[in-house]
Amino acid sequence: MKFTSGDSGLSNIFFVIAISFLPDISDIKQKSFNFANKFLEVYKTGVLNNGIRIIHKEVRSDVAHCGFIINTGSRDEGANQHGMAHFIEHMLFKGTKKRKAFHVLSRLEDIGGEIDAYTTKEETCISASFLCEFYERTIELFNDVIFNSVFPDKEIEKEKDIIFDEINSYKDSPADLIFDEFEELLFQGHPLGLNILGDQKDISKFNKKRIFDFIRTNYHTDQMVFCSIGCIKFNKLFDYCNKYFGQNHSNYRKTKRISIKKSDKKRIIKDKATHQAHCIIGTRAYPLYEPKRKILLLISNLLAGPGMNSRLNMILREKHGISYTVESSYILFTDTGNFNIYFGTDKDKLEKCLFLIYKELEKLKSNILGPVQLSKTKKQVIGQLAISNEINSNQLISMGKSFLLYNKVNSLKESYKEINSITEKQIIEVANEIFQRDNFSELIYR
Repeated sequence: MKFTSGDSGLSNIFFVIAISFLPDISDIKQKSFNFANKFLEVYKTGVLNNGIRIIHKEVRSDVAHCGFIINTGSRDEGANQHGMAHFIEHMLFKGTKKRKAFHVLSRLEDIGGEIDAYTTKEETCISASFLCEFYERTIELFNDVIFNSVFPDKEIEKEKDIIFDEINSYKDSPADLIFDEFEELLFQGHPLGLNILGDQKDISKFNKKRIFDFIRTNYHTDQMVFCSIGCIKFNKLFDYCNKYFGQNHSNYRKTKRISIKKSDKKRIIKDKATHQAHCIIGTRAYPLYEPKRKILLLISNLLAGPGMNSRLNMILREKHGISYTVESSYILFTDTGNFNIYFGTDKDKLEKCLFLIYKELEKLKSNILGPVQLSKTKKQVIGQLAISNEINSNQLISMGKSFLLYNKVNSLKESYKEINSITEKQIIEVANEIFQRDNFSELIYR
């Protein structure tokens, strides 16, 4: 299925906005749900006996969206398992106890629906869009592929070749590859540093036993959320979920992920024989449960978010004409983060771009944003969040992951309040903590 790293470029910006402006919960305990929260005016939630959580938003629409988010990704892979999480995501659609691969794909496509999946470093997601009248059909299919896949040997061998081709095609795109290699640099020696697709050496040895071993060890029912947006009453949806998902045995997570260790900054230059230079600079940043993440998100958006009027775009592209693309990204993980700035430029303009970028970072450490500029910055983020929220398929994944990680989803009103509460002093404080040049690593393709 479609590979989505969720770790680079503008494709992740709207989700990062949504996930950043959530309540600060540092210790989420098993089955600890506050059903009295205000967000239940919009979102209805429940939990099955095996620990699987359900969250639903009822809307008036002929089209429904649902997804299954599992708190397992490539960082959970051990020795000789590099690429396993992504490989399993592909293999879930290759046959179950009662369906062959063709029948899995046709189950929704025959009625005009769509099913897709992606893998990140910390989660696996399967999602679908379909007409509301086919809710039960979709939930039954989800249960079949997630809990009853059989991973036929013949399909495993075919999928290996497909993944190898995917890896090779990814290597042909330096603007994509550089993000993965930068995380390898930033988190060297830790599973977070490994790319999601994996490597051919490990993948070539994958078999049915290794797949089932990984699932038993890493797919936990208390770390699963089924999310839904559509025209169906919650009680009816919950009954469907209980009928299909509730029959599966509970499997609760008992171990913790490998913690991240400190690392030294690095500057690596690679000769890629490309027409232009590609560069990423960045550093480790706040994790998912750090309140200051909200402020860093605002700063990242100000520097080089999706708006054409971002600071770095105005300086590098509009003023000096030396870069067509400049992007600022802030990727959140459970126990760390990755703040980075990517740009492409002519090779002889590389050092000038770096000088101008670092100059802007220094300004944010000492120059207070004026009230007008701060207000515009906040309104821009609020607008991006609101526009993203208009698309139910986008909102589905955001609310599902929010519930998985925080047991809560903020309303838009609550999110706007969080954004508007950020002060000029907080921005300077965060800029001084994160934008220390001595902590910045650099990866350059030239």
